[in-house]
Amino acid sequence: MSPHTRLIPLGALSLGALALAAACGEPPQPQPTSPPYVNVSTAPISLGPSQLPGLPIGTIQPTGAATPTLGGGAYPTNPTYTVPTATTTPATTISPTPTPSHAPRCTGAPTGPQILTLIKGKPGIPNTTLKVDSGPYCSGDWSFTTVEKAGANEDQLEPLMVVATGKDATLTLVAAGSEVCVDQVQTTAPPGIRVLACGF
Repeated sequence: MSPHTRLIPLGALSLGALALAAACGEPPQPQPTSPPYVNVSTAPISLGPSQLPGLPIGTIQPTGAATPTLGGGAYPTNPTYTVPTATTTPATTISPTPTPSHAPRCTGAPTGPQILTLIKGKPGIPNTTLKVDSGPYCSGDWSFTTVEKAGANEDQLEPLMVVATGKDATLTLVAAGSEVCVDQVQTTAPPGIRVLACGF
């Protein structure tokens, strides 16, 4: 043994090893492992009554739905509702007011010569010989007559309309000319005279 060699007691070695172990802390623990992976799209799932604690065993029947069973079967369906059919009311067609019939030919006064005498010399009346073209037509106290120039051919005809009221001595001119649908005729004349003078 060399004079420089020193002997270390075994007890001192044991204490040194324990001191090193204490300085490093606890040895690492193994990591927890997860359960094995299962593909749910391919793995069958079977739920029995023992695996569903607290749930009633049997069938569930919601109102208006199919009858499903636990562990499979039909899915519930929504109730069927009937939507009332909308009804449309046809549009009311308003028929136009029918055109009234024109007044009939007068059976008495005024006569055609009386109408010609009534309009002779009046403004707008030609200073020529006139003749009755049609009429007179009477309704109540009203009359309607058309007159034209005597001796004129068809191309030269210029018929004039005459509306009058009264008879004989009370015969009064209302309108004479190519346009006789004046306010008095529209508002006062009987329909049979108005339709001859105004067209409605």
